[in-house]
Amino acid sequence: MLIKKYAAIDIGSNAIRLLITSAIEERNKETKFKKTSLIRVPIRLGADVFTLGFVSTDNYNRMLESMKAFKLLMNVHNVSNYKACATSAMREAKNGKEITKSIKKKTGIDIEIIDGNEEAEIIALTNLKSYLVHDKTFLYVDVGGGSTELTIFSKGKSILSKSFKIGTVRLINDLVSDRIWNQMKLWVKAHTKKYQEITLLGTGGNINSTYKFSGTKPGKPLSARYLKEYFNTVKSFSFEERISKLGMNSDRADVILPALKVYLSAMKWSGAKEVYVPKIGLSDGIIRSLHKDEYL
Repeated sequence: MLIKKYAAIDIGSNAIRLLITSAIEERNKETKFKKTSLIRVPIRLGADVFTLGFVSTDNYNRMLESMKAFKLLMNVHNVSNYKACATSAMREAKNGKEITKSIKKKTGIDIEIIDGNEEAEIIALTNLKSYLVHDKTFLYVDVGGGSTELTIFSKGKSILSKSFKIGTVRLINDLVSDRIWNQMKLWVKAHTKKYQEITLLGTGGNINSTYKFSGTKPGKPLSARYLKEYFNTVKSFSFEERISKLGMNSDRADVILPALKVYLSAMKWSGAKEVYVPKIGLSDGIIRSLHKDEYL
């Protein structure tokens, strides 16, 4: 048996995450990936970038300290390889490249700023494929803080992908125009209408939180009806009540509704009646890509 540890750093618009995973190799067996540690730091880079156009000094300092801590954690976990990827907020930040250079100099961590298509391709490396049965067509919806990534899968293969600047941090700051919403609506309708039946695949922290709250058995989908009822329930609580009564973190309590609005809209436009929620994300895809690169 061979065990190697990999680390993924996901620098999103709503939070920064460090995922450490063990890849377990046994002769004549498929590689097993076991999550060892997950650290999430709620540094809302998008709140700076989507309103000011750049990452503020305060958030840069928090980001730098997080990277220092992540470096130490990777060392004590004996991580053999890592990859750090930044998404929507860092893509748009005027000082994004300047920040990555500074962090590389001060911590040694090399951050790669990736576009929406690269993000979708990395996530596709996860066990998402186990859901892609050949007799179904799926609309994959990943809602982040700065963008929503959409992919249509049919007969087990990726057909088409598109990234839209509709994310939870943008939405709570009223930075998404009706024009952008309409563009996404037209895209979904145009590219799903030829399929008789569509099923949603939803990823992202907010749909994961919703799925956990529902108590649904792993591998079973949520219905559109349940999602709508949950949306109305959450909406009936104030921000403070979502924290005290529903047990949400403060950085989840304000973005949960706009996130659910995106999933519900995608279901309405595509005609999907169910959504499967695989517990995966960009971090998981990064781990798989590191392992794949080493064993090619």
